[in-house]
Amino acid sequence: MQPMRQPLLRLLALNLGIGAIMAMLMLGGLLTLNPVRLRDLIFADQSGGAALGLLLFGFLVTFGSSAMGAAVMMLGKDGLGADGHRAGRDIAPAALARAPRQPK
Repeated sequence: MQPMRQPLLRLLALNLGIGAIMAMLMLGGLLTLNPVRLRDLIFADQSGGAALGLLLFGFLVTFGSSAMGAAVMMLGKDGLGADGHRAGRDIAPAALARAPRQPK
């Protein structure tokens, strides 16, 4: 069983990659804009690489988990996914149809 043949693992890996790209863009934007002289502070330090690594790791965890969580929460929505297949189905009407009725 190959892991990328599993639809859920493929969905999570794709969205983790999207979150990683967003994290790198965020770090690049912070370094470019230099808010409150953050870039100057990081590059003036002896261990600036460690600071950049920790900042990137924090962004990776934040944006990666947010993208993965949003993708999982969207599974129940009707419509087509990015690959043209149905993203999910609404199970509430089917579950309500099978639910036993309570006497009044």
